[in-house]
Amino acid sequence: QVQLVESGGDLVQPGESLRLSCEASGQIFSNYAVGWYRQTPGNLRELVARISYGGRTTWYADSVKGRFTISRDNAKYAVYLQMSSLKVEDTAVYYCNTFPRAPWGQGTQVTVSS
Repeated sequence: QVQLVESGGDLVQPGESLRLSCEASGQIFSNYAVGWYRQTPGNLRELVARISYGGRTTWYADSVKGRFTISRDNAKYAVYLQMSSLKVEDTAVYYCNTFPRAPWGQGTQVTVSS
């Protein structure tokens, strides 16, 4: 079973950038598409980006399109989310998960505030 660990969250100012990392252990990670999700208190977890198992196909929510870039390095069992031009409304706990889903990791907090 895949186990997921997210990292890279931080407190940044609007307009700054961050790169989140998702590292996997367990089953062969490269067999799965992977998505980045985010959740704010009182709201459902929403999918913001997805990458195919081979890395050739990506999808982004409209709210992050043009600002976030998802990528993966299957040799390192890792998926990344490069976030640029961050906005206050990007503040959330960010999670990664495979398709189909594995147990959720602990997430990583991203706070965008001036």
